Formats: sequence, C-alpha cells, structure tokens
Amino acid sequence: MRRYPIGLWLTLLGSIFAVLSVLLTPCFVVRAAGERVAMVEARAGLPFSIHFIHSVQKTPVLENLEINEAKDGFTLLSTKYQSFGVGLPFLAEEGDFREEGDYYVFDHMDRHFKTLALRTGVGTQLTLTVAGQEYRLYERYAPGTRIDLAIVPFYRALLGS
Repeated sequence: MRRYPIGLWLTLLGSIFAVLSVLLTPCFVVRAAGERVAMVEARAGLPFSIHFIHSVQKTPVLENLEINEAKDGFTLLSTKYQSFGVGLPFLAEEGDFREEGDYYVFDHMDRHFKTLALRTGVGTQLTLTVAGQEYRLYERYAPGTRIDLAIVPFYRALLGS
C-alpha cells in the first residue's frame, strides 16, 4: 500500500474546507418569477431599502432595513412616509416618531423578519436598493409578481432554491 505524505493530506483537507466554507457562505438573494434578481454576500449590518408608492394613500414610502447580526434574517430599522393610513406605523411603541419636512419618520423600529415577500402592484413603483444597486422591480415584472428576499447559503443561491 502506498503512503502519501502528510502535506498532501493537509492540502486536500484544507481545499475541502475552503470549498465548503465558500458554499456555506450566507447570501442575500432576491428572486422573482423564477429568476435570481440579485445576490450579494450577507454581511451583518448590510443596509438595504424598499421604496414604493402606497397602494391606498398614493404617497411614497421608504423602508430601511439591514441584515441581522446572525446573518439569517432582516431587521426593519425605519420607515419614512408622507401620510397616515392603513398599513403605516403610528403607535408610539413601534419606534421613535418625528416629522422631517413633508415626511413622517419612524426610527428604531427593530422589527425582525426571517424572509420578506413583496409584490409588484399597479402604480406602486416597487424599488429595491441593495449594495448601492437600484432594482426597479416594477419595470421588470408584471403587477402581482411575488418578490422574495431571503438569506440562504451560497450553494442554495446558485441552485435556485
């Protein structure tokens, strides 16, 4: 039986570890209509925003989120909007409220989500900004298209699951 030098075994084990490390790296993935729209490495604290026109109030809304510390979900940090109404925060326990010009801002909301599912809508102009890249989802997908945001291992992001 042939013996291999310890250095070869260590190199092989190191290579396997490196490949597994890459394949298991958490990725922030955005999917719509069966395709990957965006994929970036999920870094704790990575900010992203969701901008849309409220379907009832017909005014702009900006939600600021970040990837959580565990890199397994999202935290809603703040919401900025122009009018009160259905689906918009207004309770004191939801965060710190202030007026900023023509806008209302709720800071320190600290809401947690494992995943997010959004939908494009008629006139809602759903836009996502991640890592400095703006995705005008309303221009690319028909109204009613589901947009999924999740943190998954790199191998799942590649496989589309």
